[in-house]
Amino acid sequence: MSFVEQFNRLPIEALCRKAQEASELDVSTALAKNSLNLSDLAVLLSPTATNQLECLAKRSNRITQQRFGRVIRLFAPLYLSNECINNCVYCGFSRDNPILRVTLSTDEVVHEAGELASQGFRNILLVAGEHPKFVSSSYMADCVTSLRSKIPSISLEVGPMEREEYEPLVNSGAEGLVVYQETYNRDVYADMHTSGPKKNFDWRLETPERAHDAGFRRLGIGALYGLSDWRHETICLAAHADYLLRRCWKSHLTISLPRLRPCAGEFQPLSNFNDQDLVQTICALRLFLPDVGIVLSTREPANLRNQLIPLGITSMSAGSHTEPGGYTGVGNNNLHYTERGNIKELNENTTGPETKATGQFDIADERCPETVAKTIAHLGYEPVWKDWDASILSNGKEATQQLTP
Repeated sequence: MSFVEQFNRLPIEALCRKAQEASELDVSTALAKNSLNLSDLAVLLSPTATNQLECLAKRSNRITQQRFGRVIRLFAPLYLSNECINNCVYCGFSRDNPILRVTLSTDEVVHEAGELASQGFRNILLVAGEHPKFVSSSYMADCVTSLRSKIPSISLEVGPMEREEYEPLVNSGAEGLVVYQETYNRDVYADMHTSGPKKNFDWRLETPERAHDAGFRRLGIGALYGLSDWRHETICLAAHADYLLRRCWKSHLTISLPRLRPCAGEFQPLSNFNDQDLVQTICALRLFLPDVGIVLSTREPANLRNQLIPLGITSMSAGSHTEPGGYTGVGNNNLHYTERGNIKELNENTTGPETKATGQFDIADERCPETVAKTIAHLGYEPVWKDWDASILSNGKEATQQLTP
């Protein structure tokens, strides 16, 4: 059974009511358990559980240290292109937004990655809008092939593909795939995605399964908080993660809880998800998913990120730029301006002395990677720049071949 089939059978409304109506006894009972079900998770997301937030935080901290130690994996996003054929009303890259766009050449991607490597990164997430003309599977494979000798860990965040399209990317050296459902609320999803292939809710929901079958060893999922009720999103995200742990058991799973940030188009959040809600969500998810990594991006401000580290975070981005060429300025000579998907001639209204491609959203934590790493160490954790190398698998294969009679 695919997750789409299972998702359609989930008692989401009943679980959401549980998340609103849980009693103090329900909370105490859930906290006493070593293994939680979705109903227990809903209880820990309730307004009543807010009174037990300190207890939740201590449990989350203890479980995280037991399962992951005191390490924080550092990574950086590298944006390849902000071209997109989808209209997603909350996204700066949305097709109809009048913005400056560019797709980096392979050499420019290598130059950007070289800058990130000089800052210490050995774990990079390649990000691109969905546009087959500019961001094809072969283009992605060329980018990965060009980087794999210098960057041990390469993950992708691109438009969903068929399993057969993912396999060449895995063979090129990509080890991870990140795909956020954005919102698990079908009605809101339909309102947010007005045109383009991203309109297909089920197709996107099944992407991690196709990616696992293609051979990716890391999978990342998440919801974009601010589009729908946060308790509903968290329950669905948790159910999705729980399913993937069983169905995609060969892959390491991470979850992310990004909040909407200002971007081109000036979309405003449709629902509230404040700092306390974020803390409660991280802690509740850690208790429900003790072995799943939790990712924290630069969408959150520095002070809050520092406080969230001990609560269950295992991976963080640092020094991020969300525009193609953001780290070195490459690609700025090839910009073009689009209005409603049509390329327009550049003029004095669209260019200036510091003209660059438009970013996907504004980041909140602008600290350099070195400062972030020092802060992590000061908090008693170890910043990890590299935790994977392809030679691990190749050596294993060589050893197996040598032992085979």
